[in-house]
Amino acid sequence: MINSLACIYQHPLLSKANLDIIFSAHRRIKVSKNEFLLREGEVLNSYYVLESGLVRAFVHDFDNNEITTEFFVKNEIVIVPSSLFQRIPSKENLQAVTNAVLWKIEFDDFEKLFDQIEGFKDWGRLWFTFQLFSNKQRSLDMITETATNRYLKLMKEKPSIVKSAPLKQIASYLGITDSSLSRIRREILYNSKS
Repeated sequence: MINSLACIYQHPLLSKANLDIIFSAHRRIKVSKNEFLLREGEVLNSYYVLESGLVRAFVHDFDNNEITTEFFVKNEIVIVPSSLFQRIPSKENLQAVTNAVLWKIEFDDFEKLFDQIEGFKDWGRLWFTFQLFSNKQRSLDMITETATNRYLKLMKEKPSIVKSAPLKQIASYLGITDSSLSRIRREILYNSKS
C-alpha cells in the first residue's frame, strides 16, 4: 500500500501525519481482467491509485469502434476528471486490461481531505498541471510525430502497455490501424536484429 500511495501523494507540504490520514481514506480492491470500473453514462464517484496491472479508458466512435483514450499503469491515478469533478455522466469507460489491484478513494472523502489538509490542495494543483501538460504533449505528438515514433515513445515511457495490452487497443490509442501497428512492430524488430 505505502509504495503506490506514497508515489502518488508526494509533495513537500504533506507531512507524515497528513499522508497517514490520506492513505487511510483509501480502500484496497482487486478487479479482474475486462472488469469495468466505470461505464459510459455513469458518474464517477471515486478515483483509484493503481498498485498493479493495467487499466484503460475508452470511448466508442461514430461507427461504434472502441478507441482507447488512455492507459493507466502502476503508480498512476485512474480517473475521468470531468465526470468526477463536474459530477456529470462519463463519455468514457474505465476497464481493467489485466487483473489489477487498486486503492480506491470516494469523492466525498477526497473533498473532505481537500478542505482539511492545506498541502493536499497544493498537491492537487500540481497533479492537474502535470495532467494538462501530458495531455497537451500527447495531442501535439499525434500531429507532429510519425506513428513509428509514437510507438517507440510508448515503448520507452510505458513498456508495460506494450507488454500487456492487446494490439487493437494500442493501435487505437496511437491513432492507427492494427495492420499499421503490426507493420511498425515488424520493422522495429527487423531493425533491431540488423
